Amino acid sequence: MFPKISTPCELTVARVVQETPDAVSIWFDVPEHQWEIFSYDPGQFLTLRIPGSGDGKSVARCYSLSSSPHAEDELAVTVKRTAGGYGSNWLCDNIATGATMTVLPPSGHFTPKDFDADMVLLAAGSGITPIISIVKSALLEGNGHLVLFYANQDAESVIFGEDLRYLAKQFPDRLNLIEWLESERGLPDRETLSELCGEYRNRMYFVCGPAAFMDLVVDVAHQVGVQHRNIHREVFQSLRSDPFDIENSVKQSMTTEQARLVVYLDGERAELQWPKDLSLVEVLLNEGFSPPYSCREGGCGACVCKVVDGDIEMMVNDVLDEADIEEGDRLACQSVPITDTVTVTFD
Repeated sequence: MFPKISTPCELTVARVVQETPDAVSIWFDVPEHQWEIFSYDPGQFLTLRIPGSGDGKSVARCYSLSSSPHAEDELAVTVKRTAGGYGSNWLCDNIATGATMTVLPPSGHFTPKDFDADMVLLAAGSGITPIISIVKSALLEGNGHLVLFYANQDAESVIFGEDLRYLAKQFPDRLNLIEWLESERGLPDRETLSELCGEYRNRMYFVCGPAAFMDLVVDVAHQVGVQHRNIHREVFQSLRSDPFDIENSVKQSMTTEQARLVVYLDGERAELQWPKDLSLVEVLLNEGFSPPYSCREGGCGACVCKVVDGDIEMMVNDVLDEADIEEGDRLACQSVPITDTVTVTFD
């Protein structure tokens, strides 16, 4: 049997660290009895419930974990204020030590499978948040060589600058830190990135930052011969619905048309009937299983699975590109069956 459905939990803020004038790290104290629920891999994220404004309706936002499970005993997310962003502004202005927040357990697939692998990590702005988690874990648990390209607008906006420079000095033979400031050199250019990616075309790539930055990096990497399956990018969209409302989000089928589903999750295999008007996540939740998911809107990528046999279509997709889809990746929260038999894996 797969693990039971994860439910929202209450966590207490242990401390708040001002990283830059516009960014804070929020450290959570996780009680011992909840550590199994909140165990995580570097590069994953938390979904936070943030109090609403005038109408009192809360909002949900996803923030990457900047802590490392191999370096710290607490959980931390780092939030950078964005113009017009309700969640980030509320947290930067209001969160304080001792506050209690409702949190969904860690999720996401932006994480290395092998800490011994040589990697190229490219971050811009607050995109450093999941990247530093990966860097710390890889340096402490693996033996691979890391190249980290980190771009920022100016020196004042650099998050974790001192921490990264310390790690580069502590691991001089394993971490090559390349800092880039737009105020001094302009935006990262294609020529510079081509030279970097060309030199390390056979490595695993992890890319996080503004959409334009990630699009440029991925395009350059493809052009110099980096295989698409070795490129990982993190994408978030603002959530429209409430992923914390689990009871009201369970949907019942209104059709008799079904597909036969074979699903692999957490090393287990199950066979189920899949009503063709329900998403894969909805089917698994209705059956009492616990698939990975967060937003259920096609905007975060936490629920990515791979089609092994048969075919499914996605109602919404704000995360996967055409190359991902061609390789069989699908968003389980948006996937409904096309064929009468479908085999998918989350492993």
